[in-house]
Amino acid sequence: MVTPEADRTWLMDHSLLRLVHQCRRLIQSEFGVKLHLTDDDLEHRLAQYARQSRSRQLQQLWERLLEARPTLNDHSTDGDERPHRVYRGRVMPEPEETTAESPANNEADSARTRTITYRGRKIEVPV
Repeated sequence: MVTPEADRTWLMDHSLLRLVHQCRRLIQSEFGVKLHLTDDDLEHRLAQYARQSRSRQLQQLWERLLEARPTLNDHSTDGDERPHRVYRGRVMPEPEETTAESPANNEADSARTRTITYRGRKIEVPV
């Protein structure tokens, strides 16, 4: 039995293959990640990068792929709802979320400053 992930017959369509190659090129240029046509999770990763991308062209190409092959939409909803931040191909750690702190901690934080010289003047900058 052939699983949907292993079904690659849709890649035999020349017009779809051209769209996938264009998506792969845009993903490689933006994220620095090289996707292969033989990857088991190719559809999922294409959908993931299309959601994360700032490139309108990549998003339009992904929409054209979905119009031509609606079953790809099944893979686009899987996985993380919150995309990871990527810098030069590496996933960046998420910033720590601050919770409601006591006023004493806020005063202590605001009291910590350092003095720098900016254009000949001394300025106190919070740390």
